[in-house]
Amino acid sequence: MAKNNALQKPVTLSPQLEAVVGKGPMTRAQVTSKVWEHIKANNLQDSKDKRMINPDAKLGAVIGNDQISMFKMTAAVSKHLS
Repeated sequence: MAKNNALQKPVTLSPQLEAVVGKGPMTRAQVTSKVWEHIKANNLQDSKDKRMINPDAKLGAVIGNDQISMFKMTAAVSKHLS
């Protein structure tokens, strides 16, 4: 029997997260990928420290408006998944 991989299971997204990544449900892997697309498209990585993210208004609604490390960001995003 195949092991159920949490990353491959579609999850429901909060309206705030959908504003960033598009309409759910989608897998956690897709969410992470789309959040990064948004970060790169809007140049939200800190120029001196690429591990730090400077959220714009849309992303800020999901992870807060303060600069955040990419590691903490993943945890913040997962609060918007159900």
